Amino acid sequence: MKVVIITGMSGAGKSSALNILEDMGYYSMDNLPPILIMSFVELTSRSDVVVDRLAVGLDIRGMGFLSTLSKTVSDLKLAGFEVTVLFLDASDSVLVKRYKELRRPHPMQEKGASLVEGIHSEREALAEIRKDANYFLDTSSLKLAQLRERMREIFDPEGSDGKLVISIVSFGYKHGILLDGDIIFDVRFIPNPFYNERLKPLTGLDEPVREYVFSYEVTQIFLEKLVDLVRYTIPFYEKEGKQNLVIGIGCTGGKHRSVAIAQELYHRLKDIHDLVFVSNRDDRMWNNEYNKS
Repeated sequence: MKVVIITGMSGAGKSSALNILEDMGYYSMDNLPPILIMSFVELTSRSDVVVDRLAVGLDIRGMGFLSTLSKTVSDLKLAGFEVTVLFLDASDSVLVKRYKELRRPHPMQEKGASLVEGIHSEREALAEIRKDANYFLDTSSLKLAQLRERMREIFDPEGSDGKLVISIVSFGYKHGILLDGDIIFDVRFIPNPFYNERLKPLTGLDEPVREYVFSYEVTQIFLEKLVDLVRYTIPFYEKEGKQNLVIGIGCTGGKHRSVAIAQELYHRLKDIHDLVFVSNRDDRMWNNEYNKS
């Protein structure tokens, strides 16, 4: 089992780093006292649920932080666990700014003492741990996306866990807008099969409806441009650390045009990207058939 221990200066971004590891598939626990880490790791390793990656966040408030962390790391390694310690830091000015924005007291700031004095006390107390850490990251000028990229360079160099998941969702505007859509396309400009008595009882999963929708040049051109747009933006979304992209395709009822176009978009994108899924928001009966296609 891989065990990552995230520690460092208060306000340097330990919680954000822990969340990033969680998104990468790590089971995480924050603010765990070092004395309990070994028990937690052993308990997790014996769990019925297979956990092969574990992340633990520690800060200066942990019981016996200084005296037990080094021994805990040694004990974990002797027990056969692969242990990595990541230390996060930031400049004093950045830490002061972050604490001012949060309006919270620093954990090492004694009554009557200044925030800067509390930061200096913590920095001095953590000097040995910083020196012994496997990795060090200064987050002073890092945005969240940049921190995520640096974390992936360290803990997921192959990039397998950071690949974008694309969800294509067809829906009907008469049932309301798709609330979780990142990009939404309105395809009501395409002629509606609903007004064809032969096609009205069918759905966009049926070949006659598909043939009708794509018999129009406007549909074909629209789809080509849509595929080009998504293909172009995928690497940029991944670079920014986006995990999921929801593409909404909406028509009036969510039964004919949006379904046919979503299905075709799904097949086109599957040729260029591995993690693509398709569903219909407004009719559960179609979902299973969708994903069999």
